[in-house]
Amino acid sequence: MTEVPSPQPLLSVVVPVRNEEGNIAPLVADIEKACAAIGLFEVVYVNDGSTDGTAAALAALAAAKPWLRVVTHAQSCGQSAAVRSGVRHARSAIVATLDGDGQNDPVFLPEMVEALQKAGLAAGLVQGQRVGRKDTGFKKLQSRIANTVRVRVLRDGTRDTGCGLKCFRREAYLALPYFDALHRFMPALMVREGYGVVHVDVRDRPRLTGVSNYGFFDRLWVGILDLAGVWWLIRRRKRVPQIVAETL
Repeated sequence: MTEVPSPQPLLSVVVPVRNEEGNIAPLVADIEKACAAIGLFEVVYVNDGSTDGTAAALAALAAAKPWLRVVTHAQSCGQSAAVRSGVRHARSAIVATLDGDGQNDPVFLPEMVEALQKAGLAAGLVQGQRVGRKDTGFKKLQSRIANTVRVRVLRDGTRDTGCGLKCFRREAYLALPYFDALHRFMPALMVREGYGVVHVDVRDRPRLTGVSNYGFFDRLWVGILDLAGVWWLIRRRKRVPQIVAETL
């Protein structure tokens, strides 16, 4: 008997997590509710070397939800690596990402998918931009400074690249040069590859439980080096090839 292949999902939602045990179940429920309006979807959680009960929480939910898939890293490799693993395992041509702490509200996913489809193939990314941020004053200040510097250096036209809510074409993402912190420079790199970027304002939420895995001094100097590297990549890209014919 020939096995009938499973239909392709219309959207793959990739969620990178590390030590987010208490946030798994409520966020999965929010994603399921939001994606009901989209149609067939899948959620790919990437467990980036968690040492708490994250793995057990994901396993319990995946057993009851066939659209929930789990990719596990043997050790923590960082958010960009986790996102990339999730995108590589995604089965849809359209992928959305959001952070695993619950601050990114999945209710905006249908709007972002619609915005990408409406923009056509010329657009590679829909970038969420947070309003009403729920972070501490210091964290908001450091984000504002980082975004101001980045916009002046890269001129990517994006107010908030640190927002984890993104929706993009899988093919376009996999064509980007990969490095740690890629997720923070996607608008500039999408433009570098000849794609348009659409912006959607999204509402920020308080973290559901737990504490942030990131600190200011963890990223300060690395962020400066990353910014210089992306600036160099953009200026070394002379012209995006436009293929008008091919012989196979």
